[in-house]
Amino acid sequence: MGLDIVRAQMIEALPLAVTTYDLSVFVHITVVMVGFGATFAEAIMFPVALQVGVRHLPYVHRLQLAINQRLATPALVIVLATGIYQVTQRWEFDQFWISAALLVVVVIGGLNGAYFIPADRRLGPMVEGEIAAAGDGQIGLSDLSDEYQRGARLEGIVGAITGLLLIVVVYLMVVKPGA
Repeated sequence: MGLDIVRAQMIEALPLAVTTYDLSVFVHITVVMVGFGATFAEAIMFPVALQVGVRHLPYVHRLQLAINQRLATPALVIVLATGIYQVTQRWEFDQFWISAALLVVVVIGGLNGAYFIPADRRLGPMVEGEIAAAGDGQIGLSDLSDEYQRGARLEGIVGAITGLLLIVVVYLMVVKPGA
């Protein structure tokens, strides 16, 4: 009889049922880590490539393009879908933290699709052409066109701002100010 009570208590202590909401939160957080986590590495790609040599810059743009197209874009769609589902189940859209987070996520999506992806599509071939035109000799950042340098610098600035926006969204999701 005592063994049956212990088994019953163990079953109560270790619930195996997972709600759809809980699964949605798990998917939401996992996709944020995988899809947007990689974008933070983009901040160090350009400086590292410069340390190794300017000839590595085309690879940086290809990698950033791949991350933004194949990780960040699908993540954005899944994060929005799971987030909207979660709001419909337990929250209200008129709460500040939800409205602010939704706005920031839409801005990030807009930046990704309208700025980052087109910028890397433009800057990658531009720097590749400039490196090819330089031939086999030494080439440094100062040898690249002002247009490329301005574009790469702007991409770094907008990338840093976007990283801060991602941190703001995490803060809103965790702290839920006004909830």
